[in-house]
Amino acid sequence: MMLRLLIVALCLLSGTAFALGQDRYVTFVPGAGAFAIVQGKSVAPIFVDLADFAGVVRAAKNLQTDIARVTRQTPKLVQGRGELGSAPILIGTIGKSSLIDQLIRDGKLDVTDVAGKWEAFVIQTVANPLPGVASALVIAGSDKRGTTFGIYDLAEQIGVSPWAWWADVPVVQHDALFVVAGRHVERESPVKYRGIFLNDEAPALAGWAQEKFGGLNHQFYEHVFELILRLKGNYLWPAMWANAFNEDDPLNPKIADEYGIVMGTSHHEPMLRAQQEWKRHGKGPWDYSKNEKVLQDFWREGVRRNKDLESIITLAMRGDGDEPMSEDANVALLQKIVADQRKILSEEVNPDLTKIPQLWALYKEVQEYYEKGMRVPDDVTLLWCDDNWGNIRRLPTAEERKRSGGAGVYYHFDYVGDPRNYKWINTNPIAKVWEQMSQALDYGADRIWIVNVGDLKPMEFPIDFFLNFARDPKRWPKEKLSEFARLWAEREFGAAHATEIADIVTTYGTYVGRRKPELLEPSTFSQLNYREADRVVADYQALVTRAEKVSAALPPAARDAFFQLVLHPAKAASIVTELYVTAARNRLYAAQGRASTNDLAARVRTLFQADADLTAAYHKLGNGKWNHMMDQTHIGYTYWQQPPANVMPAVSSLLVAAQPQMGVAVEGAPQSWPGAWGAPVLPDLNVLGEQRRYIDVFNKGAGKFDFTATASEPWIALSTTRGTVEKDLRLWVRLDASKAPTGRSSGAVTITTPGMAPVTVRVHAFNPSIPSAPDGAFVEADRYVAIEAEHFTRKEDAGAAAWQKIDHYGHTLSGMAVFPTTTESALPPAAAPRLEYRMYLTDPGKVDVEAIVGPTLPFVPGRGLRYAVAFDDETPQVIDIWASNTAQDWQRAVSDNARKPRSTHTVSGTGFHTLKLWMVDPGVVLQRLVVDLGGVRPSYLGPPESARVAR
Repeated sequence: MMLRLLIVALCLLSGTAFALGQDRYVTFVPGAGAFAIVQGKSVAPIFVDLADFAGVVRAAKNLQTDIARVTRQTPKLVQGRGELGSAPILIGTIGKSSLIDQLIRDGKLDVTDVAGKWEAFVIQTVANPLPGVASALVIAGSDKRGTTFGIYDLAEQIGVSPWAWWADVPVVQHDALFVVAGRHVERESPVKYRGIFLNDEAPALAGWAQEKFGGLNHQFYEHVFELILRLKGNYLWPAMWANAFNEDDPLNPKIADEYGIVMGTSHHEPMLRAQQEWKRHGKGPWDYSKNEKVLQDFWREGVRRNKDLESIITLAMRGDGDEPMSEDANVALLQKIVADQRKILSEEVNPDLTKIPQLWALYKEVQEYYEKGMRVPDDVTLLWCDDNWGNIRRLPTAEERKRSGGAGVYYHFDYVGDPRNYKWINTNPIAKVWEQMSQALDYGADRIWIVNVGDLKPMEFPIDFFLNFARDPKRWPKEKLSEFARLWAEREFGAAHATEIADIVTTYGTYVGRRKPELLEPSTFSQLNYREADRVVADYQALVTRAEKVSAALPPAARDAFFQLVLHPAKAASIVTELYVTAARNRLYAAQGRASTNDLAARVRTLFQADADLTAAYHKLGNGKWNHMMDQTHIGYTYWQQPPANVMPAVSSLLVAAQPQMGVAVEGAPQSWPGAWGAPVLPDLNVLGEQRRYIDVFNKGAGKFDFTATASEPWIALSTTRGTVEKDLRLWVRLDASKAPTGRSSGAVTITTPGMAPVTVRVHAFNPSIPSAPDGAFVEADRYVAIEAEHFTRKEDAGAAAWQKIDHYGHTLSGMAVFPTTTESALPPAAAPRLEYRMYLTDPGKVDVEAIVGPTLPFVPGRGLRYAVAFDDETPQVIDIWASNTAQDWQRAVSDNARKPRSTHTVSGTGFHTLKLWMVDPGVVLQRLVVDLGGVRPSYLGPPESARVAR
């Protein structure tokens, strides 16, 4: 135990991190029985049998290079036993390496928990394994990828990140490397096939690959294959927009198989034929009812070409170009297509079709065919799909989980389509990914996980999580998502700043997950209510400041990687958010006649240029290594398709008057005074709510003017009582609680300037008398109560079923969901897990309760996605969050990354009341509750959380 603690301490001090979430078995100082990879001038040679799999030999050569990168000493790579020396690294696959098999026969190596498994491995220090060999480090895999994973596990442990090439993560130098005595085993994954889909790859990935490699050829794909294997994935759908993986470079499939990558084709490219191949060689229509023979020959050629390579065959068909099939397509035709395709497979590949991995992707309208009764043989994997926005549409029923082919999930980190494309930067919080994919595991969708990663480059962090989670889900429960981020940051940048970097990355995920940059508009965040636009911009700017501070503190060699993985996405999202917010403010100020309108127009232009400059900075990294990455347009969408070029939001300019002229605007109102109808009124001040509001005193002309501000009541405190205004001055009006009378009060603030009539702003305040509450109940202010879901006052479980927190899920703080997710539905009055929220209502009556929930889809057929809600002892109302499920409802939900169902209640009597919320169906993820007594004003994120009374 003491030895392990010493190892951990030394590793932390070293500045090098290791494989995420795994036991650390590499150290940089010798210990009892430790195996020396490098010590002084002694370097352990690496043995791998040339008869082993080509991918294993490749990985062994990479380990040779990785050790040299860490220690500046290169081990020998040997194949003959006579060259082993006294302390080698022995690498081999069980049943493929004669040396590994000999060690097993001689009782030197125990592989009972590895042999015969899928992609498992053991790393073990062995004393006296062979005559003349004093000790050895053995890496033995159950199959070709098991051995490869073991090799790359060691590479990661010595300090070589899987992203060393793809994100320029530097390798920390060490003079010595040791492996702790003992045995490290990694067993097979519950998710058999785990991979990525390169898609929507133009202009960024395609332009970059063309410049660096001459296209998406084997030189490009070798980097992709290695990355997948270093992340312990095994599966790839190649880029397909203008590319044909097998045809463009005949070495592509050959080398993929040598590496050990299982190849497939996308959801709409059957029988290992790319869409581009049909465009190039197809004759007649892509219509099986009219062109059966030609299509059969086309498909036959595809499977014949790749029959000796490890693949998963996509079955059935969609319309040409990833479109729906014709309206008259029917279940019978589709079932015939599948039957004919399987006949081709039996003739060309293997008469035993159960030996050929096959999938049917139930994408978009294809799922409807399944729901109408179409079926495929049980040995075919049903690949269920999300809605392209990270919400899984359907998961297997208990009966479907009995199928021998099992089920999987096709997921999205990138998409081209309604309501808008999202392709530019990572917008995928891992808490949301965890929630959806853990649900998939619970419901048995564990045969294939494939995720659309777009250009790959912006998605490093979620790709890492997706493949890590798929490889070993038990290692990453929801309670360890923050630990994943910290360990990821530690692996890439060392321990010193890992906690801060992890928090930056996680907070960024929350902010960008609220609404993807492509969906932002000037109207997204409120300029008028809850100071929302100001808060959103300030939050982003604070995040960027933190990231820049860390960047400056990192060694120069780490800054390129930090820019790619942390700083760029934070700055990119911050700039674009501020751009739209500033454009909105420009329009508001133009309507109010402010002289600063033109300054804001200039600021919009500056931000638009800053966005372009940030992309240019990305292109300059590593002497242009990543030129063309981030070329994706992202500003100026008008419909689902991307604009051909970034388009700056429209701005307004004013020809201001030659002389200064005072104007006044107040929080919450778009008008300005003098000139607007009626008197300006500030939103209420409340001792237990918002105690500060603002009045803007601004200039409508050139020059300057002086003003004075006078409060009519002693409880009205002003940030200033006089000043000189050239453009804008914000005057804060604060409620002095020590002087506020009990109950409701009214007063005014009068703004005067020479030569103009004064402007009087009405001010209303409320100082309620509320008794203390032992449970710290929330209190109504501004005629609403807003509560973060995790801040319940009481929670009641129902057997094993309970509401539990998912940190960093959703718009603001976290989400509450019921676990296990396979809990049976329970309609009131049946017992069900319940949350309770105690609150003090001053003036109840008819109230609306808005529940902000995740956009999760009703994934169990024949069932909604419901919760029940009630105040006090009223009869619970059952609310289905997808009761209205029009195309517009769905578009709003995925755009907002939330749904906001409402219920209406009648609550009687001033005083304490309890809002109760029950699970009806698992899968609802509750983020917030807003009880609206008529005071909630429009905003994107909703009002700030309410205060709680004294306990």
